[in-house]
Amino acid sequence: MALKDIIPLDALLGNPKKKKKKVDREALASPMMRIPRMDVRAARDLIDIGVRELYQLQGRSAESLFEDLKAKKPETPEYRLPYFRMAIYFAEHEDPDPKLLHPTEWEED
Repeated sequence: MALKDIIPLDALLGNPKKKKKKVDREALASPMMRIPRMDVRAARDLIDIGVRELYQLQGRSAESLFEDLKAKKPETPEYRLPYFRMAIYFAEHEDPDPKLLHPTEWEED
């Protein structure tokens, strides 16, 4: 009986065909991730359009930010807009309502 019959080689060596997921460390370390339930991809999108700090969201329109993003990345899905609205709300309020810190609260019906 050989060792490979007891322990699969994949368990010993790892699966060479399996790719590691890319981790967006810059977005994860950004101030945007202080916002509860913030999506890392939405944080990346804000960084890509030049918003690196929370104060930069104050007084901004989520729709205009989304338009800027669509100009840069036309394939951006619509579900990111509620995250932008939530981020602006968080940036503009010192003591935000916890009920409003969920992207579903910012979707248009």
